[in-house]
Formats: sequence, structure tokens, C-alpha cells
Amino acid sequence: MASYHCTVKVGGKGKAAAHSAYLAREGKYSGRERYEDLEASGSGNMPKWAAHNPAHLWAAADAHERANGATYREIEAALPRELTPEQRRELVEDFIAQEIGDRHAYQWAIHTPEAALEGDEQPHVHIIYTERTVDGIDRDPEQYFKRYNAKNPERGGCRKDSAGTEERLQATRERWASVQNAHLERHGHEARVDHRSLKDQGIDRQPEKHLGGRGVRQLQEADLSALLERRAAEGERERAERQVSSIIDLSGDLAAAKADRDRRQAEKQRREQEERQQQERAERERIERMSSKELAQEIERQRPRRVHDLVEIDRDVMAAENERNALQNRHTEAGSTSAKYRDQAAAWREKHKVQAWLHDKGIGHSPALRQLEEQRDAAKTEWLTTGPRIQDADLRVRIARDAAYLRINAEQAPALAKVAELEKVKEAKARQEREAEAKRLAEVAQQRQRADLGREFAGMAAKRAMKASGWRDNSEDWQATPEVLRRIIDDFNKKPEEQRKLAIAALSHPKAEAQATALRQLMDERRENVRQLDRGPSLG
Repeated sequence: MASYHCTVKVGGKGKAAAHSAYLAREGKYSGRERYEDLEASGSGNMPKWAAHNPAHLWAAADAHERANGATYREIEAALPRELTPEQRRELVEDFIAQEIGDRHAYQWAIHTPEAALEGDEQPHVHIIYTERTVDGIDRDPEQYFKRYNAKNPERGGCRKDSAGTEERLQATRERWASVQNAHLERHGHEARVDHRSLKDQGIDRQPEKHLGGRGVRQLQEADLSALLERRAAEGERERAERQVSSIIDLSGDLAAAKADRDRRQAEKQRREQEERQQQERAERERIERMSSKELAQEIERQRPRRVHDLVEIDRDVMAAENERNALQNRHTEAGSTSAKYRDQAAAWREKHKVQAWLHDKGIGHSPALRQLEEQRDAAKTEWLTTGPRIQDADLRVRIARDAAYLRINAEQAPALAKVAELEKVKEAKARQEREAEAKRLAEVAQQRQRADLGREFAGMAAKRAMKASGWRDNSEDWQATPEVLRRIIDDFNKKPEEQRKLAIAALSHPKAEAQATALRQLMDERRENVRQLDRGPSLG
């Protein structure tokens, strides 16, 4: 009979790996009669380094989770005996999808020990999961359990979500009852469970004390029989009360029950949508912070393996190829064996010609020759029959490969679309980086030109101050200098040295670009005038 039991526990540092082994019946829990009750097991949402062995995650939790932190949370729940092993597995996987989803790495196991009191199987499930939430960022085992970095998630560990509030624990218990009842109804069973206490259900009796295996073995036979009779009577009475209650509920407030169910479903969908949006927003922000080089590395990390490589290691393809190879080996071996016995029979005939002649005439049979011929014929029959089977096996290999190509291509489609999207982001980021670098180089070049302009002007002013050749009042070069530039140079030389230094430095500032441009034009004009003087007068 289906009964309700659901508890949530927390595991401390140093206990996760051992408890994982207990669930999987591995290590010291394997090969012992007491623990030969593992019905089914599984895991999900594991980081890459623990994807093929969940024990790696729990060992890392024991090693790297902070001293006072929980390494795992565990949901332990009773499973209905009414369901088959396959149906119980479906129930567990459905509950995990609703309770954990893709938010936490988890491991589960269904155990079916023999009940100490009634002797029937006592199926129950253990679900352990890390409080660390999955966010799509690759981390090594040590970083996975570091403190979360809200500003730069990729630099810290995974965020923790303990789900330890009373409200969330009650929601978990209620979900387990709801999912279990849905599966009981789906498979045609009338039994139902209720997560509420006996008092809240309106049942007037004290909860039965859990005796455990040792407590049951210490009971007298009469006490044991009385306990079983009492349990059966109370179960029958409670079933009758629930039937009456369900009739009243259905006739009384069905609309309210439906509205409440719809409200819970809508709330659940809203929470799931908010979580997805939050994860997508965090992922977008992480991508936006990356440079084009970092994006290229991210693309290679997310790019799926080549389809051809995955086809080669596909389970169905490998099975088909192994079957074909085995047939080819049998075919080759049968041909070799047939030839060997044929040659041995020919050698025997050559050595015993009279006996062989009598054997062929049916006058006297030779056991040795008959055995060689039978072995030769059996091997030849094997060779003939395996030939067509190899052709069929070849066809199955091609079919398996084609199916694997189609399936893997379909599975990789979302990842390839994501990679294509990242490629576009990388190209845009690279273009922005090139434009920013070109702008920076242009600014550097302009700054260098302004600095060169200041040095050149300072040199001209120094030559004028020293009355150097070509810079005296009556020299042709000075007369070829534009009047505005001559005035600027003379005014500059009249200033104190400190002001002259400040004026030269000001030419390098971007805000003085207009002044620098005008000065550069005057200096270019002077340079051209002097060049014309050096060429001499025109003969035209």
C-alpha cells in the first residue's frame, strides 16, 4: 500500500563521498548481502569533470567546500509498492525534473530492502544534490566550491541556494505527494498519499513509532501479529475516511481546488521563466565583458565535437560494427579451417591410397578420413552461411551510421546556433576593437605631430633670438617669413622663459588643435617661400 514519507537532510563536509558510495552501493557497500537492494540509479547536471563519475563531484565537495558549509542536501522518500520498478523510476525522474530541474548537480538511487515488519519490499529513493547552482560557467573542482563572485561570476564559485526555509521545505513535501499521486492515478491505482500530518488530515490517532529492524526483531510473535492487525485495520479505516472526504470535497469546492491548482502551476511557470531569464541575462553580461580573443576561446569551448568523430563512438554504430567484424572473423576462420582439413584429407589419401579407394567405394570406411571430411564440410558450411550475413551486417552498419548522423546533427543544432551567434558577436567585437585601436593610433600620431610642431617652432624662435643666419631683420629668409608668423615669433621671444615653456606645451594639448593647425600652415607657407628663394628668379 502506498504510504507517505519524505524527509530532507543536510550533509556536512567530509560526508558527501561516503554517502554517494552508499547510494550507488559502491566501495565498502558493494558485494555485501545487506546492500544488494539497488533497483535503479542515475545522476544529472554534473560538471564536465564529474559527468562520467558522480563520485568526483562529492569528493571535490568534501575537499573544497568551506568548513561549515553543507556538501549536499538529501531528499529521502518512500516509493509506492503498487508501481513496477520501471514506473518507480519514471516517478523519481519526474519529481527530480520538477524539484531540481537543471539548477543543481544531483545523484539518485532507488533501494528496495526487505521490510523488517511485513517482509515485503520497502522501496524508497535517496536524492542528493549540491546547493551550488548551475550557471553554465566551466570551473575546475576547486573553483566550483569557492565563494560566489556576483560582479564577476566566472572568477568565483557557483552560487549557493540552500532551499532551507520552512516554506520551501513544505513545498517540497507537497510536490512529492502531488507527483506520487499523479503517477498512481496514471497507472490505474486508487491509492493516494497525503503530505499533511494526521491531525491536519482529521485522522484521530497517534503516528506509529518507527521501530527499525532491530526493534522488530525484538518483538514477541504475539506483539508482532497484533501490530500488523492494527496497522491493517487503521489503513482500511483511513481509506474509507478519505473516500468519504473526497466525495464531499468534489461536491463542495471543486472550482476552488482547480483554481488553487492553476494558481500553483502558474506560479511555478513564472518562477521557472524568471530563473531562465536571469540565467540568460547573466550569460549575456558574461559574453559582453569578453574581448574578441576571449570570445574565440569561448567559441572553441562551446563548439560541439565533429559529427564524424561522434558517429565513430556512437553506441549503436559500434555495436553494428562489432557484429559485422565478428562475422568477418568467423567467415575468415571458417575458410582457413576448411582449407586446413581439405589439405589434411588430401595428404591422408596420398599416404593411404588403398584405404582411400575402399572408403570412396563404400567397402570400408576410414574413421580418420571421415572425421577430416566432416570437419572440412562443417567449416565450409560455416563459411558459406556467414558470407550473406556479412552483407546484412554491412547494411545495418550503414543504417546505424545514417541514423547517428541525423540524430547527432539534430542534437547539435542548438549548440551550433549558439556558436554561430557568438561568431557574429566576436566579429562585431573585433571590428570595434580595430576601430578603437585605429582611433588610438590616430590620436597618438596627432599628439606626436603637435609635439613635433612645438619643437620646430621653439627652434625657429631660438634662431631668431640668436640672430642666426637667415633670421636677421634684413635677411631674405626672414623677409620671406609671413608677417603674422614673424610677429608671433617676436612676441614669443619677448615672454619670460617659463611662459615660453608653457606656450610650447600648450600646443600639444588637443584643445589647441585649431591654434596648432593655423601655426602649422604659417610655417608651411614660410618653408615654401624660402624654397622659392633658393630656386632663384624665374626666367619666364
